[in-house]
Amino acid sequence: MIDTITQLHTTIRHQSPLVHCLTNHITINDCANVILAVGGKPIMAEHPKEVAEITGIAGALYVNLGNITDTRMSSMNLSGAAANHHQVPIVLDLVGVGCSSMRLEFAKNFIQAAHPQVLKGNISEVKALLGDTNAQGIDAGAIDLVTEENLIVSAKWIQSIAFAYDCVVVATGKIDLIASPTEVYALKNGCSTLSLVTGTGCMVGAIISTYIASGGALESAILGTALMGIAGELHQDIKGTGSFRIALMDTFSTITPETIQEIIQLERIETL
Repeated sequence: MIDTITQLHTTIRHQSPLVHCLTNHITINDCANVILAVGGKPIMAEHPKEVAEITGIAGALYVNLGNITDTRMSSMNLSGAAANHHQVPIVLDLVGVGCSSMRLEFAKNFIQAAHPQVLKGNISEVKALLGDTNAQGIDAGAIDLVTEENLIVSAKWIQSIAFAYDCVVVATGKIDLIASPTEVYALKNGCSTLSLVTGTGCMVGAIISTYIASGGALESAILGTALMGIAGELHQDIKGTGSFRIALMDTFSTITPETIQEIIQLERIETL
């Protein structure tokens, strides 16, 4: 798997896919810049009269439920239908579905209609899809957090959701879990400073969306999630969250496949 994801990291820089993002205005600039940093080309159009046309020419569609509005919800549905028609892969970021019944209902309807290839959220947001969550606002609840002690149980949870929706599921946290209906992986890179910078989760979704334009859903999800953890780990001792945020972006644009291979902590979890 590691060889596959490092090859994908190189491929994207040659192909420069167009990634259509319907994301929140709080993190839209960082999402656009991180797509550029890893080798893609972002477009952040959201007007209902143009989104279907733009999605149709994109390599991937990223839908983020943060800071949701009626207009953006309409545009998301139009883009989801266009993505299905043109076979454009979709990444759905489940921001806030653990604390908002409106977002949860919208997410379930969108999944049923658009069939995203990747569902992403923190552990509480992901578990909300099956009616079990202890979210604290848009953050994961302490009781849901993945630890070494509950790793197998948590992996089974995530894989059950991947099986139910026939897609790849990414549950981010101190230990990230990435599951397809048949495989589950744990990523153990990262640092606590990542939680102090707004938008790191959204950026992960944008990176995954860039890679899925040219790669499979599972390897794209692993690579996109791993890059954030590795970048955080490399700069966890830097002074101040502002400098940390800039260092993350620098790493996304300069990291080599060799560094990824050296630092990544990826483990396949057996759930049988």
